[in-house]
Amino acid sequence: MISKDELEKLLLDIENSRVERTISIANKEKFGEAICAFCNDLPDSQQAGYLIIGANDNGSRCGLKVTDELQLNIAAIRSDGNIQPQPAMAIEKFTFPDGELLVAEVQPSNFPPVRYKGRIWIRVGARKSVANEAEEKILYEKRAANIKTFDAMPCIGGNIDDLDIKLFKTEYLPKAFPEDILLEDKREMELKLQSLGFYDLRFGCPTYAGIILFGNNPEKFLPGCYTQYVRFAGETRAGEIMNEHKFHGNLVQVLSKMDTFVELSIAKEKPLPISALRETKVISYPYFATRELLMNAVMHRDYESNSPTRFYEFDSYIEIQNAGGLYGKARPENFPDVNDYRNPIISEAMKILGYVNRYNRGIIKVQKELKENGNGKAIFDLTLITAFKVIEPISARAKMKLNERQIATLEFCKTAKSREEIFAFLGLSNQTKNYVKYVQPLIDAKMIIFTKPGKSDVRGQQYVLSKSGGEIIEPSEE
Repeated sequence: MISKDELEKLLLDIENSRVERTISIANKEKFGEAICAFCNDLPDSQQAGYLIIGANDNGSRCGLKVTDELQLNIAAIRSDGNIQPQPAMAIEKFTFPDGELLVAEVQPSNFPPVRYKGRIWIRVGARKSVANEAEEKILYEKRAANIKTFDAMPCIGGNIDDLDIKLFKTEYLPKAFPEDILLEDKREMELKLQSLGFYDLRFGCPTYAGIILFGNNPEKFLPGCYTQYVRFAGETRAGEIMNEHKFHGNLVQVLSKMDTFVELSIAKEKPLPISALRETKVISYPYFATRELLMNAVMHRDYESNSPTRFYEFDSYIEIQNAGGLYGKARPENFPDVNDYRNPIISEAMKILGYVNRYNRGIIKVQKELKENGNGKAIFDLTLITAFKVIEPISARAKMKLNERQIATLEFCKTAKSREEIFAFLGLSNQTKNYVKYVQPLIDAKMIIFTKPGKSDVRGQQYVLSKSGGEIIEPSEE
């Protein structure tokens, strides 16, 4: 971050294109536009830009008191989804005798053009404005020069006829831009595609991102560009194949189909009897968590690989695996706190389409939802080097196969009961074989617990329903 002395010099340089001064504390639109303009760095200064809140146009301070709320509001602009791609910025409060300043330091983007609510803002001298067509072209050329990711590379041998232009116009553009911007844009289709990273005018062909997202037949160029779903009987791939499906085609169409499949076929409710006359609904795999893990696999996979994204379901878990291990800054020791994007253009498009959020909070929310549904945490296998695998366990309630007497025992043990009382209630003899069949499995699953430490033969030992057992017969409202 800039030093206090450097900041004072910038404040006095009123013609500097790297500085935006304001005394407003509530004009979020102005702040977003300024940050977007600094990201685009049209003059190619390769230097940070500064949004300085609490300073007059002449560089003097207005006596502002910087609150925690103001700091949080400015920091939130980075990840609220209105600026795409997401900016790299830091904020800091500076205190002077005549007032405080809040400074947002914004780094130039390696992936211009950057947009704020669909518009490309740039700095023209000491002011900001919306980029015209020539300026947008300059920014795209900067992106082409900077980007080294596979999805930005030209798909040599392809042409615009390999793209579903109707799909691009009807499904993508309305989500990416406000209606008034679309009405004003009279450019040729190739220029529109290029401005979003989907076409390369230098070679006269789509980029791989364009083929993956809108291609009429992506597998023509990328044989592994599909997702394979298989339902195996049992716990391994050696089990009988009960169901299979290939999700193939461009991502704009496939993501919608996969979303629906997860909701209707994977996260479906199942009845669980909790008494002779009553049942409850359980979910094997929660919708958001499963969807997020699958979408992440599609977004982060290595599309140069001929291996498909694998979505395998077994009796007690789901396995999702994609080609390509951790990427960039992400390492086993910092995952999932640190994230990076192997396919930044595809990631940005999936954010616009509403399938990912790119706030680096997805895994945290996944684990929270799995815990609340009784699944246990997702297990990430980071040892495969060339692939990334995640295991999602089935929920404990969905896995349970309790017979009527076991369910009745759970109900009966809401208050502590002795072994003799339990078997009298069940109408069975108090024999070891009945204990092993009806009671021991409930103890092993920790659905009923002892009231005294030790074993079942402790004098005065009783059995009482545990919290997890209570969840089986009386699921929480959460």
